[in-house]
Amino acid sequence: MSVTIRPYQGGPEWEVDIRIELPDGTMKRERRKAPVMSKSGALRWGQAREREILRTDPTERQKKEVVPTVTEFAPRFLSGYAEANRQKPSGIAAKKSIIHIHLLPHLGWKRLDEIDNEDVQQIKSRMKDRAPKTVNNVLSVLNTLFRTAVEWKVIPAMPCRIRLLRVPRTEMRFLDFNEFERLVGAAAIVDGNTHLIVLLGGEAGLRCGEIMALEWDDLDLKRSPAHVIVRRSEWRGHVTEPKSGRSRRVPLTRRLTRALKVHGHLRGARVVCRDDGKPLTQKVVQGLVHRAARKAGLTDSGVHLLRHSFCSHLAMRGASAKAIQELAGHRDLTTTQMYMHLSPAALEDAIRLLDGDGHGTNRGEIVEAAGTENPSH
Repeated sequence: MSVTIRPYQGGPEWEVDIRIELPDGTMKRERRKAPVMSKSGALRWGQAREREILRTDPTERQKKEVVPTVTEFAPRFLSGYAEANRQKPSGIAAKKSIIHIHLLPHLGWKRLDEIDNEDVQQIKSRMKDRAPKTVNNVLSVLNTLFRTAVEWKVIPAMPCRIRLLRVPRTEMRFLDFNEFERLVGAAAIVDGNTHLIVLLGGEAGLRCGEIMALEWDDLDLKRSPAHVIVRRSEWRGHVTEPKSGRSRRVPLTRRLTRALKVHGHLRGARVVCRDDGKPLTQKVVQGLVHRAARKAGLTDSGVHLLRHSFCSHLAMRGASAKAIQELAGHRDLTTTQMYMHLSPAALEDAIRLLDGDGHGTNRGEIVEAAGTENPSH
């Protein structure tokens, strides 16, 4: 251990050079300008500083200095946050993909507390050709990762501010009544699975994963009207609850009821499945719908387009926002309101409120129809 005093840059001030071997065997050197002008005062200050360094617990000092990099913290975040909170497999996979594709290549080597606002802006810049919603998905994962690190006391505070991009409203595509009928006819020609998929999506509003996971035990075709209980969804072999987090009951149209009876089989528990009874993959389900769409002469296709069409057709026929929400299994009413501008009944009832004739629906439903948003669906 030593404390050396020398003139600071040739001037009247003094530099204190402290060399210490710490209890853990590591060497520490610290050179600082003394806060006093006299040589003896600088020496006393240096000796006091030496004692202060020796009093510091090296293990505590190490804890303060060691902050994990993004690469080091990412596995802890995925297992301790996403998986521990029992997020859906699709959500966990999306987070893994975002971290490995967009975050680790550019930020992985940085400590969590070193990431600043410019780093966040660089993410936006690199993704300038991607849709705003895609960019926001990446930023949201980064934001959640930081907040988890703060909650776990890995870092003391958020190291930067993350501002999401504005997502412009887009027109939602759906099949009109004529296009949907053409698709149903083409699907019936393709095969029974395709016919059921198109009707389950377009006349019952089931999501792709819900169609894949649908079992015969979920159907009651003997009652009038027949109905289905949507209890589960499938993603890449993982069966989970529906997206809304709860089951729902959907009455079936007469055409869908007939199709289910006609295409009934004993190959397996699933309603749509392979010839050997095994489940269809999402790629196969989407491929069948695309095939039917081509046969029908349609340029747009996909299972989710069928679901959009289901909600849009209900709104165009005058169904209430609340009814559409329940049938589609929307988590909140704001999602359903995307479709309500299509409802002529809602517009007519709004004008009747001005007439004061009392024949419109209750005012709450008109307010619901007017305030549309474009949330993720």
